[in-house]
Amino acid sequence: MSQLKDEILTILKENRVGTMATVHDNKPRSRYMTFFNDDLTLYTVTSKDTHKTEDIEQNPYTHILLGYEGDGVGDTYVEIEGKISESDDGSLREKVWNEHLEPWFDGPQDPKMLILQITPEQIRLMNKTNKPPQTLELS
Repeated sequence: MSQLKDEILTILKENRVGTMATVHDNKPRSRYMTFFNDDLTLYTVTSKDTHKTEDIEQNPYTHILLGYEGDGVGDTYVEIEGKISESDDGSLREKVWNEHLEPWFDGPQDPKMLILQITPEQIRLMNKTNKPPQTLELS
């Protein structure tokens, strides 16, 4: 495995909350989301009755930022360009379920719960000390 991929995986493992942008009425719309990863594939949970699901139906591409901790300009983070697909995988629902989802869903089998799978096409490692941005191409 490449050193770049290892560094990206470390950021994905250590940072769960980031922003996910979609396009709504031809304009970008970002929101904070909690992410889980399996290798470089990301997953996040949402309700089937949200604007973001409508946005994704119109345009399945997204831009995600993960890793910036607010300590300053030198924070290392990743920019992910990817394509979103919906997943109804029961084992994945069980895997991502946690108590923080209880205010919105009645459990991992709640029919309103939707898992979004983000397949990265490109990941940029940003603000790596003394290095320009590094890009991992995946498409």
